[in-house]
Amino acid sequence: RTEQAVAVAGGVIGGILLFVLLGITAYLLWKKFCRLFSYEKLINPVKTTNANAIFQDQANPEIQQKSTSRSRSVPFIIPPTLQGRDWMHLTNEEQVQDDSDPSMTPQPGPRSSFHSLAGAYVVGTINPDLYKFPEDKSETDFPDGNIGRLWFSIEYEQESERLLVSLIKVRKLQPPADACSPFVKIYLLPDERSYLQSKTKRKTLNPQFDENFVFQVSSKMLLQRTLKFLVYHVDKQKKHHLLGQVIFPLKSEVLTEDNKLVIWRDLEKESLEPPSEYGDIQFSLSYNDYLGRLTVVVLRARGLKLQEESPAVGVYVKVSLMNHNKFIKSKKTAVLLGTPNPVYNETFSFKADQTELDTASLSLSVLQSNKGEKTLLLGRVVVGPFMYTRGKELEHWNEMISKPKELVKRWHALCHSM
Repeated sequence: RTEQAVAVAGGVIGGILLFVLLGITAYLLWKKFCRLFSYEKLINPVKTTNANAIFQDQANPEIQQKSTSRSRSVPFIIPPTLQGRDWMHLTNEEQVQDDSDPSMTPQPGPRSSFHSLAGAYVVGTINPDLYKFPEDKSETDFPDGNIGRLWFSIEYEQESERLLVSLIKVRKLQPPADACSPFVKIYLLPDERSYLQSKTKRKTLNPQFDENFVFQVSSKMLLQRTLKFLVYHVDKQKKHHLLGQVIFPLKSEVLTEDNKLVIWRDLEKESLEPPSEYGDIQFSLSYNDYLGRLTVVVLRARGLKLQEESPAVGVYVKVSLMNHNKFIKSKKTAVLLGTPNPVYNETFSFKADQTELDTASLSLSVLQSNKGEKTLLLGRVVVGPFMYTRGKELEHWNEMISKPKELVKRWHALCHSM
C-alpha cells in the first residue's frame, strides 16, 4: 500500500509540473502575439533615437500611419555625427550634415526626397570629387620645353602581313603663329619616298585625328622597320611648317594580333643642320655614381655614306670602352639592312669606377657589313675627358658627369680616321 501511495503522489506532482509548463508556454506565446499587433506610443517626439520621428510626413497622413506601423520591421539607423539633432523642426531647405564632415558638401536650393517603404528626407549629399577616376598623367604631365605629344596605336596581322597604325591625337602643339592647322605624315623607314598622310585639322593646338593607316610589311622585315611621324602646320599661304617628329622603332614592342598597343611619345625637333661629310650619330650618356655604371643609348644615325646601296647591306654600331687607350670591352647593336638613316634605340652598360672617368673614353664606330666581304668603317666618334677629346665630345662627357643618373642626348659628327 505504501508503494501505491508513493506512485499516486508522484503522478499528481508530475501532472502539476506539466500543467505549469504548459501555462508558461501559452503565456509567452500570447505575449509575443500581442506585440506583433501593438506599438508603443511616443512619449517624447523630439527624441532622435526613435525612428518614427524621422519618418513622419505631415503632408500625407497615410504615409505617417504606415511608417509608425512598420517602424520596428524597417529600422532607420542615424549616423553618430547626426545624433542629438532636433528632427521635428527640419525642412527640405535646411542642411542636416555636419559642416566639418569632409565627405559631404552642402548644396544650395531645395532637396529632393528619396523613398523606401516609408517616406523620408535626404539628410546629406554626395561629394562627386570623391568618386572621380584617377587622372591620366600623360594628358597633364608635360615637361618644360615640351613642343607637343602624340598618341598612336599599332597592331600587326600575321596572315595578311599588314601593319595597322591608328593615329589618335596630338596635344599641346607649339606653332609659330597663333592659328594652327596641323596634319601628320607617317613613314615606314627605311622607305622615305612614300608616306601616308592624315586629314588637316583646322585652328586647333590639340587635334583629334582617330584615323587608321595600313602598311604592307613582311614579318621577317617587321623588326627592322621604324615608324616616323612628322607633324606639320599649314599657314594661310598654304606653306607647310614642321612642328616636330616622333621616331618609333618597331622592335621596341612585341606586336601581335591580340595585343593592340596604345603609345604616346613627345615630339622632337628635327635637326635643320645638313648631315656632316660622313654622317652623324645620336646617342645618350649617363653615369650612375652609386653603382659605378656608365650607360650608352645608341639612338640613330643619319646621312651615312654607304659603299653600296642595297637591301643586303647591313649597318651596325660598335661601342667600345677604353682606358688609357687600352681596350676594355665592346658591345654591338643589331644589324639594320639597306638604310643610310638607321634607328637603333639600344642600351649598353659598362662597369666604370668614378676614379676612372678622367682616363676612360668611349668609341662609337658605325660599320657596314656585306655577306662574304670585309667589314667597312663608315665613321667614328670618341667622347671622353680632356685627355682625349675637345669641342662637343668633351662637352657631352662633362655634362654627363655633372648630371648623374640623367640621360644626356646629343648629335655628333662622324669622322673617318682610325
